[in-house]
Amino acid sequence: MPALSLFNQHGYLLAQLVRREVLLKYRGSILGIGWSFLYPLLLLGAFTLVFGGVLGAKWGTQGTGIELALFIYCGLLVFTPFAEVASTTPRLLQNYQAYVKKIIFPTELLPLVNVLAATMHGLANLLVLVLIAAIAGHLHAMLLLAPLVLLPAWLFTLGVAWFLAAAGAYVRDLTHVMPVATQLLMFLSPVFYPLQAAPALLQTVHQFNPLAIAMEDTRRVVLQGVPPDWTLWGAMLVIGILAAWAGYTFFVRSKEDFADVI
Repeated sequence: MPALSLFNQHGYLLAQLVRREVLLKYRGSILGIGWSFLYPLLLLGAFTLVFGGVLGAKWGTQGTGIELALFIYCGLLVFTPFAEVASTTPRLLQNYQAYVKKIIFPTELLPLVNVLAATMHGLANLLVLVLIAAIAGHLHAMLLLAPLVLLPAWLFTLGVAWFLAAAGAYVRDLTHVMPVATQLLMFLSPVFYPLQAAPALLQTVHQFNPLAIAMEDTRRVVLQGVPPDWTLWGAMLVIGILAAWAGYTFFVRSKEDFADVI
C-alpha cells in the first residue's frame, strides 16, 4: 500500500506537515482547534431543529428530531472530508510550488497531508456523532466499529486526492469545476435520504461507491446497532485499495513534469 510505505519512510515529516495544515486553518481564531468540535455540534443542532421539525413527519422509518439529525449527520460525516479534499487538491501543487520545484521533496506526500488534515476534522465529527448517539439511546458495542466502516471511503478519498492533485497541475479548470461537482455529488449521494429511496440507476451506481456504502454502514452501526454487511464492506475495501493505488500511480508517473507545467 502506497500510504503505508509513505508513513514508514516519512512519518515524522508527515506528522509535522499535518500539524501545520490543521493549525493554519484555525490561525487567528479565538477558539482555535476547538472549532473542530464546536462546528459539528452547531451543525447537528441545526439539523435537529430544522430537519426534525420540517421533514421528520415524512420520514417515519427514520424517526424525528434528533434521530433524523443523526441520520443526516452520518451521511455528512462521510461526505464532508471527501468534498473538502476533492475541492482543494486540484490547486494543491500550485499552492506548494516551492516544494514541487525542490527535487528532494517527496511531492506525493502533499495529497496525503491534505487527506490526513481532513481526517482530523472528520474524527472530531465522528466523536461528536458517537457521543450524541450514545446520549440519544444508541449506546452499544457496535459504536466501536464506526472507524472501521469508514476505511474504504478513506482509501477511496486518498486515491481521488492523488489523481486530482496531479490532474490539476495540467488542467487548471479543475480548481473551479470540483467545488461545483462536489455539491452536485452530495445530492446524488445518500446523504439526506436512505440508499433504498434513490432511483434504481443511482442505487446500482452506488453499489460500487465506497462513499455511499460507508454512509449506509455508519447508519447501521451507529443508529441500528448492527454490523455492516462484511462481504459488501470487503468489496468496498478492495475498490478503495485499487483507487488509492491507481491515484498514486498516476501521480508518480506525472510528477516528472510538475515543475514544467506549474
